[in-house]
Amino acid sequence: MRELGSFVSRRLPALLLIALVSAEPAASREGRGLELSDLHELRSVSDVRLSPDGRKILYTVESREGDRHTTSRIFVWDIDSARSAPLLGDAVPGVSPRWSPDGKWIAYFGADGGEFGLMVVPAGGGSGKLLAKVQGTNHPLPSSGEGLAWSPDSRSIAFVSAVAGPETQDAGGDPSVITRYLYKPHAGEGATRFNDNRRLHIFTVSIDGSGLRQLTEGNRYEHSIDWSPSGEEILFVSNWEPDPDRFFNYDIFAVKVSDGSIRRLTRTENIEYQPRWSPDGGSIAYLGTKRGLTSSETTMEDTHLWIMDAEGNERRELGASVDNRQRDHAWSPDGKEIWCTVQERGRIGLYRFPLSGEKPSAAVHRLGGRGMSWSLGEGNVIAYSTATERDLPQLYFKSGPAEPQRLTDLNRELLSSREIAEVESVTFLSFDGTEIEAFLTHPLGRSASSKHPLIAVIKGGPHGQDGPELDYRTQVYAARGWASLKVNYRGSTGYGQAFADAIFGDQNGGEAQDVLYGVDAVVRRYEWIDSDRLGLQGGSYGGQLTMWLLTQTSRFRAAIPMYGISNLISFNYMAYYHDYLAVEFGAFPHQGDLMDVLWERSALKHVANVKTPVMLVHGENDNDVPIAESEQFYVALKDVGVETIMVRYPREGHGIREIGHQIDLMERSIAWYEKHFVPSSGAPSSSYASH
Repeated sequence: MRELGSFVSRRLPALLLIALVSAEPAASREGRGLELSDLHELRSVSDVRLSPDGRKILYTVESREGDRHTTSRIFVWDIDSARSAPLLGDAVPGVSPRWSPDGKWIAYFGADGGEFGLMVVPAGGGSGKLLAKVQGTNHPLPSSGEGLAWSPDSRSIAFVSAVAGPETQDAGGDPSVITRYLYKPHAGEGATRFNDNRRLHIFTVSIDGSGLRQLTEGNRYEHSIDWSPSGEEILFVSNWEPDPDRFFNYDIFAVKVSDGSIRRLTRTENIEYQPRWSPDGGSIAYLGTKRGLTSSETTMEDTHLWIMDAEGNERRELGASVDNRQRDHAWSPDGKEIWCTVQERGRIGLYRFPLSGEKPSAAVHRLGGRGMSWSLGEGNVIAYSTATERDLPQLYFKSGPAEPQRLTDLNRELLSSREIAEVESVTFLSFDGTEIEAFLTHPLGRSASSKHPLIAVIKGGPHGQDGPELDYRTQVYAARGWASLKVNYRGSTGYGQAFADAIFGDQNGGEAQDVLYGVDAVVRRYEWIDSDRLGLQGGSYGGQLTMWLLTQTSRFRAAIPMYGISNLISFNYMAYYHDYLAVEFGAFPHQGDLMDVLWERSALKHVANVKTPVMLVHGENDNDVPIAESEQFYVALKDVGVETIMVRYPREGHGIREIGHQIDLMERSIAWYEKHFVPSSGAPSSSYASH
């Protein structure tokens, strides 16, 4: 449900955890779809950075090792020779690689002898040197930005690390004494039950490992850093509200490197993210909102590109003319433009925003959202990673008006021998005439007379967007001869602010109808869809919608709600999010009659209507949506007499991230559907279905 920042955890990130599950092909199908044996061979590109001279590209390659982890390794692509080489050696992991301004060094986060920290290595490669230990925090810090920044003279590096906070509560004692409002952590593998109370602060260190300094201190979190071109200051983002646990409000600050003095650049009720100095140091670009309350969990209001002078004055919304969510941004080398990603109908566009006031224009259209990373160089050359309908994110390079060049093809040998199902964009009118877009994955093995089941796969959010890029779930289903439908229901981003706002105060309302109308639309249009064999599943907000729809219709033959909300009231008081429903409904639950509204819109209230067999899925350490949300629904379904099972995954937070667990979940999902409504001719039955 949330959009996580890049520096909340100092563990190597589990990016793009793709689990491709073994499936027998449909009887009429020729060729092979994606299989379990493919899992450890698939690789994807992320974290792309052009060198200062524009001739080399840093990037990371994500691969899957064992049943629990994804490993990130750093590579360097030489544009002149069109060759790539590992920076640190074939088996050495690392994340967040960043060039020094002079191009001679590369800083990154990695491990040295078991100690995780800030590392540096010559640009030509070799063994990394540990400059400083780095520690993270389990406190939720949504949409946080850069965790390291080079000084302009390439002699020092600023980085963000956590230290023990000044809290006096004893959250680990016997008994535990809780005083903090946000006392629960963002939980996952190795999670604790409580917020670790560590605070993020800014440090600097020389590239020879000397002169380690802590620049900021106190009871706050500082992150999203950028070193000024003059070398005098470091921009950062922090929440300085009197009670930041209760009111989420990032503002922009600058800390003076020489003495640690801080000046505040914004003081607004809305949120500012990811500040970036202009090349001349005279201006600052950032992302921002305008509304007085922005949820720390998800943002209904689209973030737009803003600019202000170095003193925090003359703020103006540079991205106002583009009515869509704007995200990662960077200055052009000449300082005349700011480039920024823009969500657009399930895809991503890379736009140029001239400071002169000229109309913004798209430099690259129709990029995939999953794994998107990009970097801009002299002459406006672009290196980026993006996914397609047929592959995970790969590395691309674009110079001038020429078509982008694909530089990596890491999965060519595997995917050339696999059949990838077609993904089609479909639009339809919902119950009130609103146009909705969905993405239909066609089944493999379809013939003129064949009939195929359809599974509605509901995205989380409710904000954010689904797109047509390669999705392991829908491709695995397609390999079995099953179609899948992903609906960008109202509330989704990428379709303008009014569309995102259409869910306000109406959860489990119009957007739920959008999903049903989407299913109706494709059943009418495609005779090969079997309307008697429909499935339903979703995770997070998609899990909430799945539960809700089961109380509203019995047309689905089997359903799999994953880590969803069944009771909006209990969720509000058990999750660590304190402002999510307040933003989505315009009030806190105790105000007015909102408590009654939330109960009326909770699936649990209407559980007596459920007739569909249900397999509930949840992570044991989930504090975004506590596992009690599935537990309540499970017991209630048992009381009603509905066939139901609950699958609980240890070590998992919000979402299923361990590779072994992903495989297990897909196997159980296939078995659940096979048992109840979509037995495939010749496909083996699974023992999971009877457990």
